[in-house]
Amino acid sequence: MAVNHGFHATMTARPGRGDELVELLLDAPSLPQQDCVVFLVGRSASNPDVVHVTEGWTSEQAHGRFFASEQAQALVARIQPLLAGESHYTDEVPVGGKAAF
Repeated sequence: MAVNHGFHATMTARPGRGDELVELLLDAPSLPQQDCVVFLVGRSASNPDVVHVTEGWTSEQAHGRFFASEQAQALVARIQPLLAGESHYTDEVPVGGKAAF
């Protein structure tokens, strides 16, 4: 599947809540989102409350449809109280690479 839309997000959890944020984010791929072909969660090496997410979608419309869904809105509602402030987003379209966990 081709990736035509994506982004990189950086979120800062409230102090000591980084593990909870990561746990919720890592559960997100279990939601039905067949058009999401890249979903990676990472952490800052120096601050475990700073969490990064890279997403790649087949289209901007597919991304919009997913985030308008009841399931996605419920996930956002669970994540929001864990955050210390606004998330920062960067336009990014993943083009390849490797991930082995």
